[in-house]
Amino acid sequence: MTTEEERELYAELVLRCAESVPRGRVTTYGAIADVVGERLGRGGPRLVGNVMATHGAAVPWWRVVRADGSLPPSHDEEARQAYLEEGTPLRPNGSVDLTRAFSAPRLGAQ
Repeated sequence: MTTEEERELYAELVLRCAESVPRGRVTTYGAIADVVGERLGRGGPRLVGNVMATHGAAVPWWRVVRADGSLPPSHDEEARQAYLEEGTPLRPNGSVDLTRAFSAPRLGAQ
């Protein structure tokens, strides 16, 4: 990202993807990176993670997980409560069961 405007657009699209995930479902940083990258031609899972860490408080951040269904340990308890309230399918180890819970992110209308 070279300009502030490009960074803001990337962040807006990442957050829009996070908001598109329904209750009780999740998506991954990589899936969001793919959708946004298709539109803008750049980015990756780490950049999505950076956007979520910086700007994700206003969206359902717990619905965006790592490719193995986990969140960074600092968010485990808060996320687990949200998963239980929303009925998100979990594995016995506490991570999200991506096979049952994955929802492809989408950008929707612009």
